[in-house]
Amino acid sequence: MERCKMLIDGRWVDAESGKTFAVLNPATEEDLGQVPLGGKADVDKAVDAAIKAFPVWSEMLQSERSRLIYRMASALRENADELISLEVREHGTPIQLARGLVAGAADLTEYMASISRALMGQVLPKSLPNTVSYLQRVPIGVCGVITPWNVPIHMMASMVMSVLAAGNTCVFKPASVSSLEGAKFTEILDKVGLPPGTINLVTGPGGTVGEALASHPGVDLVRFTGSSETGKVIMSLASPTVKKVIMELGGNNPIIVCEDADVDKAATLQAQRHFGNSAQNCSTPGRYYVHEKAYDRFVEKFVGEVKKIVVGDPQNEKTTMGPMANLQQRDKVEYYIRSAVDEGARIAIGGHRPTTPPLDKGYFLMPTVVVDVTHDMTMAKEEIFGPAACILKFSSEDDAIAMANDTTYGLCAGVWTKDAAKSVRLVNQLRTNAVFVNMPRMMASEFTWGGNVKESGVGKSESMCGLEELTDLKLVCAAY
Repeated sequence: MERCKMLIDGRWVDAESGKTFAVLNPATEEDLGQVPLGGKADVDKAVDAAIKAFPVWSEMLQSERSRLIYRMASALRENADELISLEVREHGTPIQLARGLVAGAADLTEYMASISRALMGQVLPKSLPNTVSYLQRVPIGVCGVITPWNVPIHMMASMVMSVLAAGNTCVFKPASVSSLEGAKFTEILDKVGLPPGTINLVTGPGGTVGEALASHPGVDLVRFTGSSETGKVIMSLASPTVKKVIMELGGNNPIIVCEDADVDKAATLQAQRHFGNSAQNCSTPGRYYVHEKAYDRFVEKFVGEVKKIVVGDPQNEKTTMGPMANLQQRDKVEYYIRSAVDEGARIAIGGHRPTTPPLDKGYFLMPTVVVDVTHDMTMAKEEIFGPAACILKFSSEDDAIAMANDTTYGLCAGVWTKDAAKSVRLVNQLRTNAVFVNMPRMMASEFTWGGNVKESGVGKSESMCGLEELTDLKLVCAAY
């Protein structure tokens, strides 16, 4: 059984309380290890360390910072086996997917190192004789980074590396259920020779560590990915000190499949994409609106693809879907499935836990497709965030758009049609941060993600736009 510590000011330490908490394997419910139960006192020390380190890290030449971040990418690759093992055992990620995620985290780190050297300010037009005015892009300061549990290694790399690449220092709180991997990730970064306090790790629950970070007067920015409900709490806690927040929050992402779409391709690709990572992705479709004339064929093909999914031990090379990451989320998804049936929908496949050993333990749930769903049902209104897809009918384009936009979320959407003019029309009417046409959501470091539509978040992440969010523009006017 593993036991880890927290990193504060370059030293690996226990929590001030001396207490720890257990991290469980979601496939077996076995205890994987003990993690320090951090609290406000630990956050105070970590923030003080990050404040002290900020002048050292931020005043480095960008080329020097980038060189260290390139070394971090190499270190992630050198320690890939340990990270893959933790991703599998702590999160339940199938091992083939885990390999890709760890490799992707290293690639993303290299990308951040490279694009950070292109951060530029702006020279302003002359306003007075013998003056020069310009906007200088500068780091914001100390950033509290609170990562989610759903794609641990990817989100750690995305959220922590961009903060460091922009010249900020960091207090990092991983999701409690991913704390062992968070500690290993931090250990790998720390060994490349960062100034003490550049990155600090504090483990513990969001209700103590997360809230202490969000409200701390020494924290200049909070970066958070998680539920909209938690995001609202963080905004409230951050407001007394008017600190900046960058948050990717909930989504109930609509997919519109038009009558003229390539229905077989749409159903095949969407089904293959939907249940990856046990459908615990912010971009997973929440609702499929399928034209009534294409509905039966879409359902048939979609269900056929779902039958090919291999649910099993995430350490088995043949497994394509493992357990859900935690018990609470599985319970929530099962509630949505039951509510849909109670409200008149029908389960086409799945809807139950596996009962054959060894899958009778852990947080497994069979991939589920719910049909004959109507727009007013609970399952269609809320974010599912688990291996259950709901499929609805529509008869007119206007109805599809109206239902797709009838949500408190606006993260992303999809459109399937062979008519280019129709696709442009639908894209323009969908109130979302991103739309994918004739394809499921694709991931690339160059793609900007998130935004400011409804309750799905504040600010951009990924890409150069995301990196710029982590800086400020300082106005300089000089007379000579």
